[in-house]
Amino acid sequence: MKKLALLFSIVLTTLAMAQSRSKVNFGADWEFKSSETAAWEQVSLPHTARLENLVVVNQFQGVCYYQKKFQIHSSPNQKQFLYFEGVMMEAEVFVNAIPVAHHKGGYLPFTVDISNAIKDNQENVVTVKVTNIDNPEIPPGKAIKDLDFNYYGGIYRNVYLITTPKLYFTDAVEAHQKAGGGISIHFDSITAQKALGTIKAFIKNEEALPKKVSLKAVLSEAKFSLENRSEIVEIPANSSLEISLPIIVNNPKLWSTQHPNLYNLEISLIGDKTTIDVQNIKVGIRKIAIKEDGLYLNNVKTFLNGTNRHQEYPYIGYALSDEAQFRDAVKIKAAGFDFVRLSHYPQSEAFLNACDALGILVMDCISGWQFFGNETFQNNSYQEIRDLAHRDRNHPSVLFWEVSLNESGMDENYMKTANAVLKEELPYKDTYTAGWIDNANYDLYIPARQHGKAPDYWTQYEKGSRKILIAEYGDWEYYAQNAGFNQKEFAGLKEEERTSRQFRSNGEKRMLQQAFNFQEAFNSNLKGKQTIGQANWLMFDYNRGYSPDIESSGVSDIFRLPKFANYFYQSQRNVNKDNSSKPMLFIASYWNQNSPLELTVYSNCDEVALYLNGTLISKQKPAITPFSNLLPHPPFAFKMAAFQKGTLRAEGFIKGQKVVESQVSTPEVSAKVEVTADLSGVALSKQTSDVIFVYAKITDAQGTVVPDATNEVSFAIEGATLIGQNPIKAEAGIATILVKTNANYKNIKIKATATGLQSGAIELQ
Repeated sequence: MKKLALLFSIVLTTLAMAQSRSKVNFGADWEFKSSETAAWEQVSLPHTARLENLVVVNQFQGVCYYQKKFQIHSSPNQKQFLYFEGVMMEAEVFVNAIPVAHHKGGYLPFTVDISNAIKDNQENVVTVKVTNIDNPEIPPGKAIKDLDFNYYGGIYRNVYLITTPKLYFTDAVEAHQKAGGGISIHFDSITAQKALGTIKAFIKNEEALPKKVSLKAVLSEAKFSLENRSEIVEIPANSSLEISLPIIVNNPKLWSTQHPNLYNLEISLIGDKTTIDVQNIKVGIRKIAIKEDGLYLNNVKTFLNGTNRHQEYPYIGYALSDEAQFRDAVKIKAAGFDFVRLSHYPQSEAFLNACDALGILVMDCISGWQFFGNETFQNNSYQEIRDLAHRDRNHPSVLFWEVSLNESGMDENYMKTANAVLKEELPYKDTYTAGWIDNANYDLYIPARQHGKAPDYWTQYEKGSRKILIAEYGDWEYYAQNAGFNQKEFAGLKEEERTSRQFRSNGEKRMLQQAFNFQEAFNSNLKGKQTIGQANWLMFDYNRGYSPDIESSGVSDIFRLPKFANYFYQSQRNVNKDNSSKPMLFIASYWNQNSPLELTVYSNCDEVALYLNGTLISKQKPAITPFSNLLPHPPFAFKMAAFQKGTLRAEGFIKGQKVVESQVSTPEVSAKVEVTADLSGVALSKQTSDVIFVYAKITDAQGTVVPDATNEVSFAIEGATLIGQNPIKAEAGIATILVKTNANYKNIKIKATATGLQSGAIELQ
């Protein structure tokens, strides 16, 4: 019995050591005040310094404060850290009134060692002074009143409390180290039969004695598991050491946009036959190469069809939950895109994790837009490059690194240094840099379409083997007709029937024009022999500091509701034999008396048959024109003789076999309100607060949305917080609110009412 008790004790001790690292979400029970003299109010993180109006004018700028009281038990052999994913834009951190960090830069994380400032088993107070004012020395540097986006104040991403032993794996962004830090894995040679890689782990020993340690790496996926160990090395007291460990994976499951296979890599630090520290990383094995004739992903020539994304939500700015970040990625993938440019700043870790999981390739960007600052600004930008590389180097989704200040007049020294800094951190042959200036320091040239001259734009570009990716297209060249970068001088340039800046409320004709603009530009981009990809401008509508309106060239609006252009892009994805991409069909019409009689149908099918009230109009192949002749799937065009109330039904055929159908019916008089919640396949979080869009659709008795309905809708909510206007008018038949949930919510009830209509409700559990 004594032997059993002793064994049990040993097991418990071993488990305790193996579990000595913990990472706990630290977002609950904070207090916030918007000025030094204001009263504290209870909040949870992520949090924005001020809820803004739907159209943001004079967004909050200034100094605000956060504090959290907590108790902690910390043994003498442990370290305590706070990990801030993002604080906009300057953070001064105090623990028990002791200054522990002063971080500049709003888009990347930082780690704070609080071990010597906390009191064991007593109340501790962490206070964060957050300064969000125009600062030309902190990227992006440009004042908000002149900026094409907004940077919203507050602790707007997650904060974690991390506990480690005194001998531990360091954090990738700890103390802004110049090089090294954290754990990285890179595969230098990849074939279908074998992947050869190297794991690097940065170890720190803050114990009083030297220690002999080794690494154990376990790579696993489903029923597969591979274990590897390093040699034993000695790390002196109060020192750091990097340990490398080779890894060989036979018959690897490669990561791709169609099959985003991910492995789990568990790295253990072993000393005296016990596990001291453990880290887990998601790993994707994929091969990227830019060759003479184009871009190759896993030896398959690939053209990147993508979009741009701003990370803003209405009202709450940047303070999205991790689940909301994932839902945005789901929408990007569902819209037909396999590539996203993160314009024009580093975006959240949760979004990148979603891109890894969904198979979306990423262009990672540093902070910049039409501003090139002084030496301090440039040094801060170089540091941002290092921190970005450290944070994101293990993401298989990250394809290109835009170490370029977007549309800014960078000098030669900056461009040379920026590229050198990244490649010092990531010294691999598949580390590809991208810049908006055609400069030899960059591996890839990424102009916007409007930076070229009509009508060719970049289709005639040829500079040896240098490749280009059209980083923005479909908006500015139609909006300002190549007016240049002086975006404040747009008076008189707007042509309502031509611009791509269209709201859903602008109606069918103008949404069709937006979709056609994207189509025409997409088709044009495909003519460029050196063009390896494109990213339209852009996925979601957003606010801008320099203009008191919403920029509306998104293929979805700011509430994430799709416009017609969204379905055009969906139609450009090929149907795959393994059903990873399915047949789609969309009739771009409301089919009412105001609808164009030239109907557009978007589909990735070979043929489409169109019926009106059960009568065949025609069965057609795609319409090949000079504006569609290079597209993977040109739209279908049907000419209707006259409007006749009823139902349009379309059937899609591939190789003569019907594979999909869709229909649209003439809206009748408004009769009821239908309420839906946008989860996009991602369940509401019950561990932390979450944010979702809730839509109240004005429909007729049959459930058809009435697209010209502008009824005022009132919402009532139980069990969660309503954010946004209430009541709010419907736009194109849909009224939208934002709902913020609480951790451990039980039951959420939402009811929407409009005068004269049957009410609608939804319950979330």
